[in-house]
Amino acid sequence: MKNIVILISGGGSNMAAIVKAAQQQDWAHRYGARVAAVVSNKADAKGLVFAREHGIATEVLDHKKFDSREAFDAKLAQVIDQHNPAVVVLAGFMRILTPGFVQHFEGRLVNIHPSLLPAFTGLHTHQRAIDAGCKFAGCTVHGVTAKLDVGPILDQAVVPVLPEDTADTLAARVLTQEHVIYPRAVAALLQKA
Repeated sequence: MKNIVILISGGGSNMAAIVKAAQQQDWAHRYGARVAAVVSNKADAKGLVFAREHGIATEVLDHKKFDSREAFDAKLAQVIDQHNPAVVVLAGFMRILTPGFVQHFEGRLVNIHPSLLPAFTGLHTHQRAIDAGCKFAGCTVHGVTAKLDVGPILDQAVVPVLPEDTADTLAARVLTQEHVIYPRAVAALLQKA
């Protein structure tokens, strides 16, 4: 079985979209794959409740209990490795990962970013797109490298930026597309794994 481990820090809506796609599209039969675990750096992450309700193993690893980013990432890698992952999915995991962690999971680590990369890496992407006068925005699933938001592009979706858009309204429209392309990109990776 190809195991998927998903990392979250909050509500986990992208994680939920992947779990639902895995069930609805029968990834166990089609790809020999399953969502094996959801790991969060926050004990109160609402996505953990969804994962537990769907029979998925959950783990919490509080980054504040570690002396350094490297120490946290080393322990996080151990926790993930217990599930023998074919794919590690960052789904709203609000931590910048160390180069050692990224290298450990090289070729198996994916992220979603709320912009049309390479535009608007980092934070506040929706407001930055509006401020720049962009007519289109969107989201990108990409392979993770040691450099933030620059890995190979695996899938993208485009949404129009409307004249009346605020960062929040644009973010909500982009999020609906994230829920479409992230499961699709993970399924494509599973076909190759």
